[in-house]
Amino acid sequence: MSEEELAGASKVSSELSPWPVSRLSLTLKEWIERLGVLWIEGELASIKIGASNMFGELRDLQIENSVSIHSWNVSKIPNDLKQGDRVLALIKPAFWPKGGKLTMQVIEMRKVGLGELLERIERLRAQLTKEGLTSVDRKQPLPFLPNKIGLITGKDSDAEKDVLQNAKLRWPDVQFRIMHTLVQGDKAAPEIINAIKTLDEDPEVDVIIIARGGGSFLDLMVFSDEALVRAAASAKTPIVSAIGHENDRPVLDDVADLRASTPTDAAKRVVPDVAEEKHKLEQLRQRLFMRVDTFVANQLGMIEQIRSRPILANPYTFIEAHEADVERAVDQMRSRLDQTLSREAMQIGHLRQQVRSLSPQSTLDRGYSVVRDLNGHVISDPNQIKKGQRLKLRLAKGELGAVAE
Repeated sequence: MSEEELAGASKVSSELSPWPVSRLSLTLKEWIERLGVLWIEGELASIKIGASNMFGELRDLQIENSVSIHSWNVSKIPNDLKQGDRVLALIKPAFWPKGGKLTMQVIEMRKVGLGELLERIERLRAQLTKEGLTSVDRKQPLPFLPNKIGLITGKDSDAEKDVLQNAKLRWPDVQFRIMHTLVQGDKAAPEIINAIKTLDEDPEVDVIIIARGGGSFLDLMVFSDEALVRAAASAKTPIVSAIGHENDRPVLDDVADLRASTPTDAAKRVVPDVAEEKHKLEQLRQRLFMRVDTFVANQLGMIEQIRSRPILANPYTFIEAHEADVERAVDQMRSRLDQTLSREAMQIGHLRQQVRSLSPQSTLDRGYSVVRDLNGHVISDPNQIKKGQRLKLRLAKGELGAVAE
């Protein structure tokens, strides 16, 4: 206790002026009675209803705390109440100084029925839906073959045995990290929340199964606890809900990444069946071989068809077919060339005859001569020369010199 607290306590009582126990008890009685009447909620730890009175004990729903209750008028108390029922009670707290005991006088008590609990669950479900926590788009896919499976379940429960046995039957090498928790009652939610956080932080755990083998609606109320449901929704590791309750499913089923109908179903959904996978591989292998065989057969058939074509049966066919064309073209070319040469030879002959007929040599050959002066000028008129002028005579076969007279 701090000095301030000690100083505050001295204003009420002090070491020199302490309170007697009776005064403390009376003061507590006065303070408690000032509360008046109020409504509280709890679970009946025990109850005994007589003809005109009722005694029992009311336990808190969350923490380990309980108070004694009594009533001298049982007209507003249901006579079918039993241990474990959740109730609402209108009480007046009282403190008995003589015994130093706190009790609750019950004025009215109501059982919290399934209808009211369902209404609370539906309100929570609607709120989670509004926040998008139940959306299909945010659900994470499960790994095909998880490295390690986290399992949250009751110790030595049938649910644990079902998950382990069926998972190992499907995949013998599957590994688990198991965390045993309470799976019903007021203390179960904190334990399950802690288990979810622990497994979610384990890098080896690829998927988390929360399993319980069914039960009554009240037994499964813990899986509709808001804190537990939000912890599951915020987990980064995929969550599988395997509560095994088809009707009035808990809210955990809505936010989980996968809802399994039973723990056995969860095992089947989380790990593949090794025999089935081997069978699938064998089928795929056979299909692959068939496709390869079909492809090879088709290619061989195509090659055979190509080889059977005339061009490949006799590769020279193409050359031989064009060889005849080439020979015809050559013959045509030679024929045209011969015709051209003959025509041009005739033309040359005609031209030669014309040239010869016009040539002075032909005239000389007939006995004529050409007279020229020494400068080579042709003399066609005798008056062009003088007496004694030297001249040249061109004959058919040579030249002669002459002198004009």
